[in-house]
Amino acid sequence: MAIAIPSRQLFIDGEWKEPVLKKRVPIINPATEEIIGDIPAATSEDVEIAVEAAQRAFSRNKGKNWAFNSGAYRAKFLRAIAAKIAERKTELAKLETIDSGKPYAEAVLDIEDVSVCFEFYAGLAEGLDTKQKTPISLPYPGFNSYVLKEPLGVVGLITPWNYPLLMATWKVAPALAAGCTAILKMSELASVTCLELAEVCREVGLPPGVLNILSGLGNEAGAPLVSHPNVDKIAFTGSAVTGSNIMASAAKLIKPVSMELGGKSPLIVFEDVDIEKAVEWSIFGCFWTNGQMCSATSRLLLHESIASEFLDRLVQWAKNIKISDPLEEDSKLGPVISKSQYDKILKFISTAKNEGASILLGGSRPKHLEKGYFIEPTILTDVTTSMEIWREEVFGPVLCVKTFSTEEEAIDLANDSHYGLGAAVISNDLERCDRVSKAFRSGIVWINCSQPCFCHAPWGGIKRSGFGRELGEWGLENYINVKQVTQYTSGDQWNWYQPPAKL
Repeated sequence: MAIAIPSRQLFIDGEWKEPVLKKRVPIINPATEEIIGDIPAATSEDVEIAVEAAQRAFSRNKGKNWAFNSGAYRAKFLRAIAAKIAERKTELAKLETIDSGKPYAEAVLDIEDVSVCFEFYAGLAEGLDTKQKTPISLPYPGFNSYVLKEPLGVVGLITPWNYPLLMATWKVAPALAAGCTAILKMSELASVTCLELAEVCREVGLPPGVLNILSGLGNEAGAPLVSHPNVDKIAFTGSAVTGSNIMASAAKLIKPVSMELGGKSPLIVFEDVDIEKAVEWSIFGCFWTNGQMCSATSRLLLHESIASEFLDRLVQWAKNIKISDPLEEDSKLGPVISKSQYDKILKFISTAKNEGASILLGGSRPKHLEKGYFIEPTILTDVTTSMEIWREEVFGPVLCVKTFSTEEEAIDLANDSHYGLGAAVISNDLERCDRVSKAFRSGIVWINCSQPCFCHAPWGGIKRSGFGRELGEWGLENYINVKQVTQYTSGDQWNWYQPPAKL
């Protein structure tokens, strides 16, 4: 049965508003290649209106209506949003699936995480109230000092298409919890559920202008948002190339940014493992979300003594993955997001083959699927460290395999990357796991697993994978200004200058 795509406009100042230039962008279902609806396409004119709305919402009643009201006040709205998302879980998951190609079972988990994340940051918003005026111990008598935690101001939130509503929530929830007002600009490739978030905000009565949601193209809506002088911070998740451009634009205004960018994460498997468990984590770490994860452990490092047996089982497990329309029951691998991404991934595979890599499995479209942007789970061996496929982010279901003989060699191979988002190690020797975890040059480490993510724990990378941390209390800090307040309490004259003679 066909799923109806709601027809929405831009969400600005608490209302649905048609784009000034009346532009719209088609929605293409990546599983069928069919146009199934359209979304509004914001331009700089709409960005200007949205920023003005966010400014008004931030300063309304001298900030007492939102920004400088209590965290407990803001928490009520976050909890109401969480409850509405939970009520609409099935509908939102189906919309996410047909919009992004994500298997339905994964989309359900994502929407559940959205609700949990809003609830989590409601608690942190309440906690802010108890942290105001935190005293600072000073070694000097006559002075008291304390800290105020205040919202940064108007923030621009730019999010990707691989986890459409969840990645937006990672930014929206802490920004609102902190007291900021925000403009969310999501990817034009998957905007449907973020526009439904706007409807949820309208239904729960979120004050006008607190959250404004713009769909549209990056150069027409994202770029004007980044360069706007009245946007106080940009938080971005996406490619390293776009991240670099955003940093350059923001630098002209000395505007703070936080970045969660690409990755080429390693997974080291030692010789003492349960092979079946390790194989499943290896394919989950690379093929979950159709391989479209910045944290994907797409560089698999196997101890040479188990490589032959491991690869045999890896192929058997990967062959057993159900590739189908993502709405089908038990679908475990859907299409990639777009024709351009599909072509890009196949070009990566072709180049790797031309450079001497061997295709152990996959490498092309599944034979039983004539339409849709489907790519088989692909496993490459005979890969060298100089190959593009080993060094660059593919963002698709492609796993590269190399062997190693020593722990030191494995660590060197793992760290030989200009990315540093995630890394994983699988071994029954927990002391070795601890050593390797400390040696990894990454922001996230998984031991005996790959990819689990919880809104309570920090998320982010180093090197070209970006900087700053999302999630947990660290995510809240992204949107807070720490203000020092110091008071002179002595009744004595300061007596630094010679006083003038009294008349």
